[in-house]
Amino acid sequence: MSTTEAPAPAPAPSTSRQPGRAERIARRVTEANLAVVTVLAVVLGLFVGAILIVVTTGQSFGGVGRAYGALFAGSIFSPSAVGHAISTGHGWSAAFTPLSETFVAATPLIFAGLGVAVGFSTGVFNIGGQGQVIAGAICATYVGFGVDLPVWIHLPLVVAAGAAGGAVAGFIPGLLKARTGAHEVIVTIMLNYVFLYLLSYLLVTAPLQQPGQSNSISRTVPQSGRLPHLFSGGLRVNGGFLLALAAVAGVWWLMQRSTLGFRFRVIGSNPLAGRAAGMDAKMATILVLTLSGALVGLAGMSTLAGTDFFLSTGYGGANGFNAITVALLGRNKPQGVLLGALLFGALTAGGRYMQAHTGVPFDLTAVIQAVIVFFVATPALVQEIFRLRSAPGEKKILLFTKGWAG
Repeated sequence: MSTTEAPAPAPAPSTSRQPGRAERIARRVTEANLAVVTVLAVVLGLFVGAILIVVTTGQSFGGVGRAYGALFAGSIFSPSAVGHAISTGHGWSAAFTPLSETFVAATPLIFAGLGVAVGFSTGVFNIGGQGQVIAGAICATYVGFGVDLPVWIHLPLVVAAGAAGGAVAGFIPGLLKARTGAHEVIVTIMLNYVFLYLLSYLLVTAPLQQPGQSNSISRTVPQSGRLPHLFSGGLRVNGGFLLALAAVAGVWWLMQRSTLGFRFRVIGSNPLAGRAAGMDAKMATILVLTLSGALVGLAGMSTLAGTDFFLSTGYGGANGFNAITVALLGRNKPQGVLLGALLFGALTAGGRYMQAHTGVPFDLTAVIQAVIVFFVATPALVQEIFRLRSAPGEKKILLFTKGWAG
């Protein structure tokens, strides 16, 4: 006798619904993901800055509003200047000056931050940014005033000299680490002093010293060795900013699309696995510190050939060390470094304007920068302060470095 099987019951319709777009956006902004943590870190930095303004200057919270209004007007745009330009058709240069100054301040930080980020991603600490900035600027200065060539030849040579000077300053610690095991943190820090005092010596000796000057300043780079301004009307933003954007794209391609970048990332995340796969960790260390130094050297070149045109004692300021915080703020990613450098550039340009128009000290911007980096580096604290939900699958901040015992 044949039997027939009863048909399987149809599956019950699912009662769960897919969240809508608005719901997904609301969920993302209440999670402790990278974007939300970074934005809230900026908010906390400004909040701490407001408290310091009230405590140290005795101003009211209205004074805080004026100070932050000046910070915005000096870094992004001044509403009054833009309104005047729109109503009269004149004064557009003044309206765009804040953005121009932000880009000028951000340009060396982009180059230097990229250099530091490449090292961090490969597992090495490049703390020699200050010395590499100076090395790049010294070489660019020598080529700048030492040859007389058409601009289409002279300017590329100045750019190449800046990269070469920084590359040499990065190659030295890379070679010492690979061949002798010397720790790159110690070597790069010591090289900062070597190049700082080398610059001081060169500024008082021929041929770098400016003839007829008793001050420690160098010869001036001629017009053919200078980066061209992108706009007229006194705006100082120059071709160095475009080179920095190109460097961001180049480093992204190197680290994400090239075989060499893949090797860098593998060795940085797991050196044992890299060696097991036949990768030369020592050669990678030399290459990455040389590349890192070249990028940081371009930071010194961009300031020299873009805005300063001569060297002086203590050249480069704190750009070499600020690059470390920019790289950390940008999570060692090229696009993150770009945004971090623009933020620091805006705080620098706006801080000067704020001090000039409200009397609030420029040093306050350094405090705001430090607080922002502190909270970015401690996402769990930001999550607890704002009661954010944990983001599923969100990557934590990790610096793949072997540490002092590596």
